[in-house]
Amino acid sequence: MTKMLHWCKQQLLDLMATIVFYTAIPLPYIKNLEFARVACFAPLVGLMMGGILGLLDTTFNYLSLPVLTRSALVVIIWIFITGGLHLDGAMDTADGLAVTNPERRLQVMADSATGAFGAMSAIAIVILKITALTDMPENRYLVLMAACGWGRWGQQVAICRYPYLKPTGKGAFHKQAIRSVGDLFPSLLLLLGLSSVIWFINPQNLVLSVGMILAGSAIATLTPAWFNHKLGGHTGDTYGAVVEWTEALFLCVLTSFN
Repeated sequence: MTKMLHWCKQQLLDLMATIVFYTAIPLPYIKNLEFARVACFAPLVGLMMGGILGLLDTTFNYLSLPVLTRSALVVIIWIFITGGLHLDGAMDTADGLAVTNPERRLQVMADSATGAFGAMSAIAIVILKITALTDMPENRYLVLMAACGWGRWGQQVAICRYPYLKPTGKGAFHKQAIRSVGDLFPSLLLLLGLSSVIWFINPQNLVLSVGMILAGSAIATLTPAWFNHKLGGHTGDTYGAVVEWTEALFLCVLTSFN
């Protein structure tokens, strides 16, 4: 019993550390938090974020806000909740990919200044998310949860399958948390469970449920593979880019199933 209580306490502390690391959600000060395993809990925190966004979207709908305004507010709050962490990574990655000399790409990505390609990338992601949500009149809270979850599962795939290009980079420690394909299964089962719940609640949502699984798993696998193909590996910035582009593309594809 003591070991079980200790294990539960450690899992809760790891979850709190993940929230602190990946979001701007205010939490009471917790002493001696360890961040070594935050990547393991990222999809779970993504589902929590999606639930918060879904609740806010439902509230905006109750207040009779037009769907476009609701979608824009949700995306803005989405960025705020993450503290812009992943969007900043997507912008830095775009600036790096714009450099024709592969040897200079990591140097450009490390530069805090945002270039034209980074700005265009952020605009494209935000527009895709807003327009895709606008085209989804139903099941928006479920889709938001799935988008946030699959986006972070894509990050786990990137951590697991591809080399980290900067051994001393801020994201290098994630490789110690997710070392094998087996480490991807708990979060994958969690996301499959979400789709099953959607079908269980309403059997008419079978197409949406299957679409979430197919689109989420495919996009979350192919997006990190594409960045690896372009850069030969990943960095903390590309982890953020994987999250943002997986979320945006997932929402776009789901408009066909909604």
